[in-house]
Amino acid sequence: MADEGDASKAEAALYVVDGRTLDRECIAQSLRSHNIGVPVIAIDSFEQWLVQKKGQPAVALLINIGGQKVSDPNMVNHLRKIVSECGSVPVVLLAEKEDMSQILKALECGVRGYIPASVGIDVCVEAIRLAMAGGTFVPASSVLAMRHAAETGGQDTRPMKGMFTQRQAEVVKALRRGKANKIIAYELNLRESTVKVHIRNIMKKLKATNRTEVAYMINDLFPSEPGFADAD
Repeated sequence: MADEGDASKAEAALYVVDGRTLDRECIAQSLRSHNIGVPVIAIDSFEQWLVQKKGQPAVALLINIGGQKVSDPNMVNHLRKIVSECGSVPVVLLAEKEDMSQILKALECGVRGYIPASVGIDVCVEAIRLAMAGGTFVPASSVLAMRHAAETGGQDTRPMKGMFTQRQAEVVKALRRGKANKIIAYELNLRESTVKVHIRNIMKKLKATNRTEVAYMINDLFPSEPGFADAD
């Protein structure tokens, strides 16, 4: 087992970041006992990691935010700063809330995994491994709940409603139909330059690289979203 106080170790480690001593030590010990495959270091803050990483780099950061909301402006700014500072090092969140809007906001901030406290340690380990391998983990239960909400047409629980503004949603609807910017601008009574701005913002939210990818992702995530169907 790696000595947590020995910063001279060159092997990259998984850092567990949690301001609560008992919680972070329990999480770290559980990960070690389940053979995560790398040294596990428990620290109380991101600032401590900024200092400690100079002696022992990170293979990933697991940050426990407890019951805090990712959508809180302060949390959004904090997460974006962490992701920016980490660069290629994946950031994974451990949280009590399993609301899809919180998960989407976390992904928008650049995190590579969102682990709800409702899952077991085995799932937690695999989620971290996936992030370390370059993937992104989202709990299956949340995705299924999102699809169910879309298919049942619940107006208050539609994930699309919370993800895009009304105007962006109208542009998304046009994009998934393959319409050109000029046509979208005409139909929505917008300038073509404004349409391009909306598309850039939509791509940023979805982390898409082009229009085709936007349409694919929307069709995949929200196949039956009320108000976004392809039929006229």
